[in-house]
Amino acid sequence: MSKTFDQGKDDVAKLCQYFATNRQSFLAPGVKEAHVRQSLIDPFFEALGWDVRNDSMAAPQYREVIPEDSLDVEGQQKAPDYTFRVGTLPKFYVEAKRCGVNISADPAPAYQLRRYGFSAKLALSILTDFEELGVYDCASRPRPGDKASHARIQYFGFSEYPDRWREIWDVFSREAVWSG
Repeated sequence: MSKTFDQGKDDVAKLCQYFATNRQSFLAPGVKEAHVRQSLIDPFFEALGWDVRNDSMAAPQYREVIPEDSLDVEGQQKAPDYTFRVGTLPKFYVEAKRCGVNISADPAPAYQLRRYGFSAKLALSILTDFEELGVYDCASRPRPGDKASHARIQYFGFSEYPDRWREIWDVFSREAVWSG
């Protein structure tokens, strides 16, 4: 499943073109988050070298990407959409939304993601609907009144992914995460 930087960049450029061509279909009412995940978000992280579908057939306890893993958040069981791991240790979460959710301005999804990351003591996590992607610092306790931009350290629109691939790759590629 391992990808090089250039292979990943080529894959994400094709994915961005696919989304641009089909954007209105993805933004249509009734398009489910699961469809966005399968069509766009899974391939995005595969371009970063992650074995999202467990093609390597790793034992369940050693899968590097766990969909909807259980997490205790303030005494309640929650499930981030994706947990990216090295061995059995979570390294970052990804919370996915259906296309059209305003990642840049809606505080609720950012608060949800930051609660997950803070509860697990993770440094960073990602909020995305593919059209937009926000990287959040999860070190500080999230507050219900926080703005969507609070603790957001990077923001990308989908059309920026190919040109800013190095920024994404150097932090979130499988190679970078496994290297520490």
